[in-house]
Amino acid sequence: METKSIMIVGVGGQGSLLASRILGHVFLSQGYDVKVSEVHGMSQRGGSVVTYIKYGDQVYSPIVEQGEADFILSFEQLEAARCLPYLKQDGTMILSTQQIDPMPVITGAAQYPEQIVEKLQQTGANIIAVDALALAQQAGSAKATNTVLIGILSQKMPFPQEEWEKAIQELVPERFLTLNQKAFALGREAADREE
Repeated sequence: METKSIMIVGVGGQGSLLASRILGHVFLSQGYDVKVSEVHGMSQRGGSVVTYIKYGDQVYSPIVEQGEADFILSFEQLEAARCLPYLKQDGTMILSTQQIDPMPVITGAAQYPEQIVEKLQQTGANIIAVDALALAQQAGSAKATNTVLIGILSQKMPFPQEEWEKAIQELVPERFLTLNQKAFALGREAADREE
């Protein structure tokens, strides 16, 4: 199997580390070689965070080059716009419509760009935009946005639902398990509506 590439992009504290661990777990369970990069960026301060994941028969490096990502999972609109050049021609970007103001916007030095989702869709790229934050809150906590996005992604990949659920069961602390299971299910439902 040719190597597949996934990028997870967002802002520090949004749970991209858990998301990458769930993906890695699923791919390993299917017998693939998996490489996951460390989280890049100022993950402690609300800065941009990018995680690369590659899986296939044999993977040599986790780094994803421009035009190489089969999937981009974006936790935030502006991060999605920044990472669009990494998406393959026939790749899919799954993005949460949440807006998190970066420091220049907070300090008044810049304005948050308008209509990012519409502009991304106008590029012709395959964009699935979902209010993952609202779905996470429906599940019980805004912190479950990552699992909502994983739920959407799971519908776009050829792996059994049970493997995703098993990964969540094994990696999510017990006190947050029910919440994350709900968030995952809501993500899967949202993906069905986007078909």
